[in-house]
Amino acid sequence: MPTLLLLSRDNVCYKTLIEKVNLGDLTILSAEQPDQIRSMAPQADMLLGEPALIAAALPYAEKLVWAQSTYAGVDALMAPDMRRDYRLTNIRGIFGPLMSEYIFAHLLSMTRHLPIYREQQQHHHWAAHPYQPLSQRQMLILGTGSIGQHVAATARTFGMSVIGVNRSGREVAGFDETYQISALPRLLPEADVIVSILPATRETRHLLTADLLALCRSDSVLFNVGRGDLIESGVLYQALKQGHPGAAVVDVFEQEPLEPHHPLWTLPNLIITPHNAAWSLPTEVIRIFERNYLHYLQHEPLDYQINFEAGY
Repeated sequence: MPTLLLLSRDNVCYKTLIEKVNLGDLTILSAEQPDQIRSMAPQADMLLGEPALIAAALPYAEKLVWAQSTYAGVDALMAPDMRRDYRLTNIRGIFGPLMSEYIFAHLLSMTRHLPIYREQQQHHHWAAHPYQPLSQRQMLILGTGSIGQHVAATARTFGMSVIGVNRSGREVAGFDETYQISALPRLLPEADVIVSILPATRETRHLLTADLLALCRSDSVLFNVGRGDLIESGVLYQALKQGHPGAAVVDVFEQEPLEPHHPLWTLPNLIITPHNAAWSLPTEVIRIFERNYLHYLQHEPLDYQINFEAGY
């Protein structure tokens, strides 16, 4: 009888959802605390949970065959000295709409001056401010996977031109043009909106250097909704202080939570959010887990399996 160990702050919710879909003779265990993880992990064939908690269970999960992350990012499981003798899958295909909501909520608020109008309202002040429509702007998206494609489709509904960047430069439907990462020095000065959805890999760590950020226009907006190690925090601070890019919306940082006294908090041209651009909704996670569990029972390939070498 297969045994699944839940490793999440939402264990109760996940257990309820799994019981509703009726996966047959599946034993479900639940752990959150270190002592629970140590005692229960040796019984588990499968793990379902947050990558950091899965990492804590790996040394004890002697029977482990498959681990299903509840997140898209699995950075916590990618260290070179961590075991890789199991199948690891993540969550994909559900974050595109959520990321698009986040990006365009902020972008429209900024381009249509909504904070300014709210402030004017408090002072009973009537004054219009000029704006440039999104249809006259170019979006540069770093990462052309399922999330990037959804963001690109949303941008195109607003009439924006959309340029994509990926590792190989291969063409991707929905993008006007696609380029390799090496083209960034030429692409950044042309972009009005820069969106990074890149995963955390050796190649993307600190990819946006001080020299590259200096190429961004003073009226451009940078979004980082991918991984925090794309930009070193000190480099981001200096770049925004110098006005290149002109503004940024950042949901992910190298160290989370961002330290209370970090100078990034003080920047007027930076919007900070607490890594909540796209949550893993339990109902969607269980839909993917259910499908993969059936694959697992039939000894079939699992959906969204991670390549340990590539890191995603």
